Amino acid sequence: MKDSEAIAQFLEMLAAEGGAAKNTLLAYGSDLRGASEVLGGALVDANAAGLQALGGEWMALSRTSVARKSSVLRRFFAFLEEEGIRRDDPSDALPRPAVRRALPRVLSHQDVDRLFAALEARRQDRHGDALTLRLIALFELLYGSGLRATELVSLPRHALRGDRPFLILRGKGGRERLVPISDRARAAVADWGAHVPDDQPWLFPSGHGHLSRVRLFQLVRELAGEAGVPPQRISPHVLRHAFATHLLEGGADLRALQTMLGHADIATTQIYTHVDSARLVELVNSRHPLMDAARR
Repeated sequence: MKDSEAIAQFLEMLAAEGGAAKNTLLAYGSDLRGASEVLGGALVDANAAGLQALGGEWMALSRTSVARKSSVLRRFFAFLEEEGIRRDDPSDALPRPAVRRALPRVLSHQDVDRLFAALEARRQDRHGDALTLRLIALFELLYGSGLRATELVSLPRHALRGDRPFLILRGKGGRERLVPISDRARAAVADWGAHVPDDQPWLFPSGHGHLSRVRLFQLVRELAGEAGVPPQRISPHVLRHAFATHLLEGGADLRALQTMLGHADIATTQIYTHVDSARLVELVNSRHPLMDAARR
């Protein structure tokens, strides 16, 4: 079988069975076609020596890039074996660079308090004008429900209905999830929704479409400046991280957090346990009586 045919079948499987997102399919396709080109169009029939040579071609790349490419090819060869296209899986010959995953940036509880205090000050100064109510609703949903920026700005006008305390979202890979919505967030959305026409398709309209991710990013940083939080430390995604970290600190179950965040793999959610562990280590080093004695 030609490489191009096998790659097309593999990507079709990922889309149909795995619900892979469009950008994921584009990235996988690019990595596989690049590997095929290096091997002269013989990726499907590659042996261990060929894959070792391929790894040698990646020497100049970062460990993260090599790990990603190796992961894609391992999935590809597993697919070929499962489909009977080849009888063996030579992917053990691919490099396995150790990649340390960076901990997400998070905000402290004090930072979040300052942000919401700045929102309340804005509400009072501007007498609850529509743009302030919109900003409050955006922040309540970002921090209160952990929505991704794209999910937030593209919410339908009637995404929140009546007293229903949750949203049903379609996130990455077309996966649906249930997202709890706090009473505060529902009240904020109701206040803002009074300014949005019923026939408007978006909850946060702008021009001929909905609010853009870029504009959301700008609004978040503008408020951070008002609140005395360094703008370079904050973004919509950082507020999502804060939602997850603060829930975990409060005793949330990791599986429940995985569901709320829409992570396909709990390994992605487990990064927040490392954030919490780092906080606990810092707490021990700064507050434990034995550490005080050592300093004295």
